[in-house]
Amino acid sequence: MPHPDQKTYADVFTDEVGRRIVLFTEYLAQPDLPPQAAAQALARILDPHEGVLGRVVGLLSTGSVHAKTQAERGALPAEVWLALGRAVNDLDAICGDLDEHRDILRHVATQPAASAKPPVPAPLVVRRRR
Repeated sequence: MPHPDQKTYADVFTDEVGRRIVLFTEYLAQPDLPPQAAAQALARILDPHEGVLGRVVGLLSTGSVHAKTQAERGALPAEVWLALGRAVNDLDAICGDLDEHRDILRHVATQPAASAKPPVPAPLVVRRRR
């Protein structure tokens, strides 16, 4: 067992993933980022199989399996496993909802930077189809 002050591989790896996400967030937050670059990045993030969000769902799903095993052994309260499972289900549903919009993002990403006609602003209140 590692010394309490010594970081484990999981600690170092988690910290690195977190730093990379912060860097990517800062990249997307740039005020001069071309809309095409932002749209392309978002389309890749939202890819349910190869994107960041889909991979996070996979990671949490694997964690849920681990938590279930630990709950069955009595090492974790069952509530932990159930909460993790709910989070996976909710995120998976969100992935599905967002996946509907990836084609639009890909289309925006392929548009020339300076088009002859500027885009028309859209209302930000949209009724959702069910």
